Amino acid sequence: MRLVDKSAPEFLYQQVIDFVEHQEKIGALRAGDKLPSLRKLSRQFEISVPTVKQAYVELERQGTISARPQSGYYLKAKQARTLLPRRAKWASCEPAEISCRSLIEQVYDAVHMPDSVALGISNPVHAHPPDKALARLMRSVLSRVSEKAVSYGPVNGDPKLRLSLACRYQEQGVLVNHDDLIITNGAQEALSIALQCVAERGDVIAVESPCYFGLIELIESLGMKALEVYTSPEDGVCVPELASVIKQHSVKACLFSTAINNPLGSMMTDAQRKNMVELLEANNIPLIEDEVYSDLYFTERRPTSAQLYSEKGLVLTCSSFSKTAAPGYRVGWLLPGLFEEKAKRIKRAQSCSTPMLQQWTLTDYLMSGEYDRHLQVLRKTLRYNCERMRALIAQHFPEQVCISKPQGGSVIWVRCRSHVDTSQFFSQAIKQGVSFAPGEIFSPSGKYKNYMRISFGVQWCERIDEAIQTLGKLVHQYPDA
Repeated sequence: MRLVDKSAPEFLYQQVIDFVEHQEKIGALRAGDKLPSLRKLSRQFEISVPTVKQAYVELERQGTISARPQSGYYLKAKQARTLLPRRAKWASCEPAEISCRSLIEQVYDAVHMPDSVALGISNPVHAHPPDKALARLMRSVLSRVSEKAVSYGPVNGDPKLRLSLACRYQEQGVLVNHDDLIITNGAQEALSIALQCVAERGDVIAVESPCYFGLIELIESLGMKALEVYTSPEDGVCVPELASVIKQHSVKACLFSTAINNPLGSMMTDAQRKNMVELLEANNIPLIEDEVYSDLYFTERRPTSAQLYSEKGLVLTCSSFSKTAAPGYRVGWLLPGLFEEKAKRIKRAQSCSTPMLQQWTLTDYLMSGEYDRHLQVLRKTLRYNCERMRALIAQHFPEQVCISKPQGGSVIWVRCRSHVDTSQFFSQAIKQGVSFAPGEIFSPSGKYKNYMRISFGVQWCERIDEAIQTLGKLVHQYPDA
């Protein structure tokens, strides 16, 4: 079968464009799919590589495909309506307590319902689980350590794991001594310790808005209050807005995911992050940095840790392996900055130590190089899933719906028309076998009622497509204002 007609009046590169568009139309190419390489299509069509390159460049200019350095060309979800900043409608906030605990509990419960498509939980590892590699490494560890596997470990964690993590920070230019690191039971414990290091009951903690509901619950459980700061869907925390908030309120500390926000998927630039740290340290306000998604970036390079810009030691960095390797292992860590001694005392009083078997297994995983190879595949899979999910939502949801374009992570933030309350059909969605996270739970003051968070950290199958169709129907059926 001849794929191009060299005798036709139409330019050859245009015929390549027509071929790609036809493949998309018939479903042979879907959003997020990688296009054939220049050389492969050149051989297939019996035309020159520069001709194929010209076609791809034109498709990129039209917004149909995107080029990724040292990877190739990928089909974009061009029909998706990107969620843009809505700064003009932002209203300043006061410190608030959670107003939707019951709804948060329902979101957690829905994750474990049998025969349900759980799109309400952020579990990126599910897209490419490394369970077989970890199981093999754990068996190897058990054969070496025998009875030590059930013993208590050092309060601040396994020295080899701390050393491996310190080296990874040093590769970014962040000078970290492995003795400063504290291994914790997941990032949530690291965040809890960090908050207790810098604030007390009744204190005000500035958070991004929208903000992951687990952080809001944690702040309130410690008797503190959350204060929302405007956060752009593209650039993250708005530094001028933060400066204004600091002037108006007695902010004790800030808790931000400056690298990749959950649920927006936004990312501050290194310059913005530097300016923010300088602003906070000039006002002697600690920054608790939640870095759990930093290794799941879609950009050319990993976002730089805010630790790099700290001059006073007021940045406390929290992270874990829960979003990248093993959520069930519950292994996280804390870089406590100026608060090292206090952090170690709190860790000792709070949980004494972190299970050693999981730490040893993850140490071997890091040192073998398998972890970094896994991350490369996981990022590619998530990026593919993201494009595919954005295209599905655009296809099945009403035209007025706008969709975030994450720069990493595993979730999409969807804005429906202003009168839609996504909490109202949450139970109905569960009855139909699919869960999501209503927007209301991402704000202590109950903003974002017309938003929803949908996870693309999934192993793709036909049920995912059906689940998005189900959610789309529920939004379509919502009564007009």
